[in-house]
Amino acid sequence: MRQSSIIDIISPVMAGPSSSHTAGAVRLGLLARNVYNAKPDKVTFKLYNSYALTGKGHGTDKGLLAGLLGFSVDDYRIKNVFDTEQAKQINYEFEYFEDFNRHPNAVDFVFEGGLNMTLSGASVGAGEILLTQINKFSVNLDGKYNTLLLVYEDMPGVISAVTGIIQKDNVNIASLHCDRSGKGKDASMCICVDGELSKHCLDEVSELQHMYIVRYIKKLES
Repeated sequence: MRQSSIIDIISPVMAGPSSSHTAGAVRLGLLARNVYNAKPDKVTFKLYNSYALTGKGHGTDKGLLAGLLGFSVDDYRIKNVFDTEQAKQINYEFEYFEDFNRHPNAVDFVFEGGLNMTLSGASVGAGEILLTQINKFSVNLDGKYNTLLLVYEDMPGVISAVTGIIQKDNVNIASLHCDRSGKGKDASMCICVDGELSKHCLDEVSELQHMYIVRYIKKLES
């Protein structure tokens, strides 16, 4: 069982009144930015439950946008993020919902552009976050590890091929999460690693047959 560190207890230095609604929102935005890894034509933030009801007062909307723009949790620009030049260069909107099947601090990022992608996640307290879904695939991304995200055609041998490439890079796998829409259809793989994957490793994975998306997502700063 993981013990809480002193950093977990006191939570991060941040701009805004709430670790869940502000710092967590920024970190969710940062992680979503790293996963999408492109400039979208438009992004829609769908806020649920507590995020929808009190998000404006707690700066959730500012935090989500700030993270998506690459601002850190302690950036002084968060309070006035809507007025920044970076915000003026992106087309975005916020929508608000109640859905008690979702976490109280849940959000969807709906990206439109060359690549359409929907990311779902939540702020789970004290600045901690979790991305739970990418498009129709379940994931388990908390930003604490460097992570290799793959979307590919399901077929025998893909998992062993990818993990074999990582093993040759002498990097330890911390966790592996797979999902698929059906046998022989689209599948996803999230591999969290303890170290740093080399460019050669990532290139070799990218060259595997029937890989649709290959993303190397760097861990978020504490």
